[in-house]
Amino acid sequence: NVGKSSLINRMFGRKELAYVSKQPGKTQSINYYKVEEKCYIVDLPGFGYARQSRKQRSGWDQMVRNYFLERNTLTCVFVLIDSNIPLQKIDREFINWLGENEIPFALIFTKSDKSKSQFLEKNIDGIRQTLLEEWEFLPPDFVTSSANGAGIEKVLEYLFNLVDDLNEDEGK
Repeated sequence: NVGKSSLINRMFGRKELAYVSKQPGKTQSINYYKVEEKCYIVDLPGFGYARQSRKQRSGWDQMVRNYFLERNTLTCVFVLIDSNIPLQKIDREFINWLGENEIPFALIFTKSDKSKSQFLEKNIDGIRQTLLEEWEFLPPDFVTSSANGAGIEKVLEYLFNLVDDLNEDEGK
């Protein structure tokens, strides 16, 4: 449970836009959120632990992968990682799958308010080092907190820059 819905709510400044639950796996469909008439943030089911059947989780996984592979307007996938725990195998596999399929992505480390900064920096650096075992260079990353808003403006700035760059390219 990386706090995906909480992050979306914080980005939009609305507490109940995306349903927040203590139990992972509550997002079970594709949800679109329009951002300032510029673009959409699309909330997809997570790929980690959920109290659902294996068949149900497998169906979500296939839906998400198909979405990424078939969506020609996809600009960037934000991969959310809990900044308080080591990189999980499922996160690493998903990140590698994105790379193998040449799908652009950025990392968002969530829940930065839950640990002391020294531990947090060490853990995030460990995650980066783990990824560098298989990657030549890393994508952009952002350290965020839905609770106190840390890093949210940087994520939005990055998102809007992507949209502006895309619009410039289409205008040429």
